[in-house]
Amino acid sequence: MAVIAHTEKEVDLLARLMRAEAEGDGELGMLMVGNTGVNRARVNCMDFTTIRTIEQMVFQSPGGFEATQKGYFYQRPRERDRQLARRVLRGERFHPATNSLWFYRPDGDCPAQWYDQWNTGRFKSHCFFSPTAADCPDVF
Repeated sequence: MAVIAHTEKEVDLLARLMRAEAEGDGELGMLMVGNTGVNRARVNCMDFTTIRTIEQMVFQSPGGFEATQKGYFYQRPRERDRQLARRVLRGERFHPATNSLWFYRPDGDCPAQWYDQWNTGRFKSHCFFSPTAADCPDVF
């Protein structure tokens, strides 16, 4: 069962986002990016109080994903990308992105905090950041 309602068009959007943001980090990196996106669509806190769908999450502005501004994002998703997107839509979570609402790719080490959110770990090139339970209980 899905953790958030979605259409097949939104599966494709999420699959494209996951690939465009993290294909270089392999399937696990893509799944972690997917976790972050799904978390944004399912919580009601911080910068995400008006985000309720995958489409709204993918194209959130300001504060959305850089990949949506690049041509690679607009390529058709592969079937494997869709399968990965479905896994996170069904609720599979992967540490350190389990409760993350943000990630980014720094030039060096991950900072302990980013926009007042704590670093929960790094996977390959991406650092993941999660709010506290007090700031966003929905993500836990």
